[in-house]
Amino acid sequence: MQKITVGLAERSYPIFIGSNLDKGALVREVLKDTKDLMVVTNDTVGPIYYENLKKQLEACAFNVKICQLKDGECYKTCESWMQILTALLENGFSRDGAILALGGGVVGDMAGFAAACYQRGIPFVQMPTTLLAMVDSSVGGKTAFNHPLGKNMIGAFYQPKGVIVDISYLKTLPKREIAAGMGEVVKTGIIYDKEFFEDLEKNYEKVFFHDDSYLAYVVKRCCEIKSLVVSQDEKEHGLRAILNFGHTFGHAVEAFLGFGTYLHGEAVGLGMVIAAVLANKRGLISLKEANRIKSLVKNCHLPVDIPESMQPSDFIHYMRHDKKVLKGNIRYILTTQLGKAGVYSDVSDDEVIALIDELKSI
Repeated sequence: MQKITVGLAERSYPIFIGSNLDKGALVREVLKDTKDLMVVTNDTVGPIYYENLKKQLEACAFNVKICQLKDGECYKTCESWMQILTALLENGFSRDGAILALGGGVVGDMAGFAAACYQRGIPFVQMPTTLLAMVDSSVGGKTAFNHPLGKNMIGAFYQPKGVIVDISYLKTLPKREIAAGMGEVVKTGIIYDKEFFEDLEKNYEKVFFHDDSYLAYVVKRCCEIKSLVVSQDEKEHGLRAILNFGHTFGHAVEAFLGFGTYLHGEAVGLGMVIAAVLANKRGLISLKEANRIKSLVKNCHLPVDIPESMQPSDFIHYMRHDKKVLKGNIRYILTTQLGKAGVYSDVSDDEVIALIDELKSI
């Protein structure tokens, strides 16, 4: 087992990474005095993992209850958030209770925001079961649900007490979900670590072959980088914005098609390709670098073509409703070379419209 610490002074917390971990003992380590524990999961993950997890938790003196949500991005809603709060109230949870999020990014975000709000805040632990959640959404304290007009528009920064990453959970994950996770993995290399990006170019197939050793390396490196960024800029006032590479365009695609049509990582993959082309048009990266990004995204079974039904004006509409808009300007994260990225607020709508028109005509 490996351990990483997210350094946030009194809100610092550990990330445990390993295979077939003693999860009950690790939850007890980060929730030393908690008795009542609400496991928030979904109707895909719950039937597979909940009963075994419950036994481990009960062996460590937790009184365990379950709140099972419906699975899918389309259920990342106010109604699902309220379902969690209702379960806490019906089971008599007080401020000394806690939440454990067992699932992917949707479950983690929803459970975290419920924890942030219930009786003005109770502890929670992340136990991600998807690659995307392991490498990205479970770390950093972003919690939210979607609004029909925009993704993750209602939420809070609220850090977990710990993150427990059991690589063995990935063995039951469909190939499409693995690919979606690779969207965030590839992003990490592009924005922060050229050597990691180059390693992925050579070894990405190991992820799809469920090579545990390589998966552990990938998860650890992504968590290290995100922990480093978050510890310097917890609430996204500066450096943390680079983690949104591919997300501005990607969120627009998700919102236009309807949340859940594309998995989040799929939309991010396409968004990175568009952002890479924009960076090349602006002279920030070479055509060769832009093509390397597109090639790796495609090799990871992620979309690289804009949906036929989506027009340039649709991108502008949804990006202007994104929470990344600041003082009326859409902020674009563009790579300046492999392993580095910056924030640009001077990209005009006309520039984006011309770019999308060109990409759709290829």
